[in-house]
Amino acid sequence: MNIPISAETLFHIGNFPVTNAYVNSSILTLAFVIFCLIFSRQITKIPSRLQTAVESLLEFLFGYFDQVTGSREKSRRFLPLAGTLFVFILLSNWLGLLPGSGSIGRWLLVDGKIELVPVLRSANSDLNLTLAMALTSVIASHVVGMFTLGFFTHWNKFIQLGSLWKAILTGNIIKIITAIVEFGVGLLEMISEVAKVLSLSLRLFGNIFAGEVLITVISSLVSFFVPLPFMALELIVGVVQATVFTMLALVYLTVMSSPPHGEGHEDEYGAAEAEAVAAH
Repeated sequence: MNIPISAETLFHIGNFPVTNAYVNSSILTLAFVIFCLIFSRQITKIPSRLQTAVESLLEFLFGYFDQVTGSREKSRRFLPLAGTLFVFILLSNWLGLLPGSGSIGRWLLVDGKIELVPVLRSANSDLNLTLAMALTSVIASHVVGMFTLGFFTHWNKFIQLGSLWKAILTGNIIKIITAIVEFGVGLLEMISEVAKVLSLSLRLFGNIFAGEVLITVISSLVSFFVPLPFMALELIVGVVQATVFTMLALVYLTVMSSPPHGEGHEDEYGAAEAEAVAAH
């Protein structure tokens, strides 16, 4: 049984390879955009059942977001990015469990062999997508930090040249050594920003890809009834992974938009991230 770790290419548009994971994400994106366009034209003062359901979802998200941001104002500010991430990750996880996903495909020549390539594959089982979402979240946190705190204040959290220069001007050896150490710590913080991208993307990719492998193996052994409990488990995993990814993205956005807190800043950040992972 061949379960490739990378998404399989179905065809090319010019030099652009169209993979089965890309088809899945494109279907979801198109459906999401159409739904938003239709729903935005049907908003009324007396809400319909659909409008009530959407408003309930927003209140649910705000309740979770407030626990991380500590402010409804920040929750509203971060909702477009964090809310979109949550809904997209959740629905893309569930879309990969629909009948036909992973089983209906095309017979293509792969590495000299004719193999059945599924037309649909869970979008989050493609590392390219999870890496792109993680990179977007981290970059967005820095953009928010620069607009909220100012360019130099934000980057002084990492590259503390100003503190080092002030220490040199004082001529105090202790202050200079302290500033040098803080400068080195800032460089390590820059490395941790890369680690954020890797941890976010690999966590989501690993869990969803493992679920794909599990469902494929179980379904190949017993086609009826036995895979159902595992698929139900994957529904729960889809919710958990969407929640964890979104909460961590919110932690990054919140910390980067908060003013520096000196020595306690790093501990506060680590505690907030650990709390978000442990809670979900």
